[in-house]
Amino acid sequence: MSIEITNEVELHDEELQDANYQPPPEKTIEEIMAADQEDESLRRYKEILLGAAQAEKIVVDMNDQRKVLVKKLALVVDGRKDMELDLTGDLSQLKKQVFVIKEGVQYKVRIDFIVQREIVHGLKYVQKTYRLGVPVDKMTHMVGSYPPKKEIQCYITPSEEAPSGLMARGTYSVSSLFTDDDKHIHLKWDWTFEIKKDWE
Repeated sequence: MSIEITNEVELHDEELQDANYQPPPEKTIEEIMAADQEDESLRRYKEILLGAAQAEKIVVDMNDQRKVLVKKLALVVDGRKDMELDLTGDLSQLKKQVFVIKEGVQYKVRIDFIVQREIVHGLKYVQKTYRLGVPVDKMTHMVGSYPPKKEIQCYITPSEEAPSGLMARGTYSVSSLFTDDDKHIHLKWDWTFEIKKDWE
């Protein structure tokens, strides 16, 4: 994570770029399968891509109408056990679980999720980091488009470097958002990490 004070102009430019982007229209699996039936190679490609979702409606949780069920966030550091946050319970309690990150270490963020009901287009993971209430970093990762599956799917961010040095040490609060091209908010949560000289 490159920690630097976010420039409001950069954020504004990013919002303008987002405003110019036109996502494809939402389509059901049935509509996708019905299109281009005369193109044999495209039909076979869609069958491979959609897997079991083309034959049956995949619903993992009948009581949850969301297409994406976000299950877990993990900090992944080589040589260490993954530090995990359960995102299926009381999200207001997450800030009390402080991840300790050794300064200067390389880490990745892994998100585990389930897609049900319909294909989800253009999943995005957005993370805003604050220190003492001041925004210091924002990252947006394009996760991709996913068909419904009964199994947990996951996305791992590219490697980031934790900040280092005396000034970088301390507690950071993070606002995370899992969204998509159609502006659906699948989950929004806040969590906390602390940069220390060592793991303990």
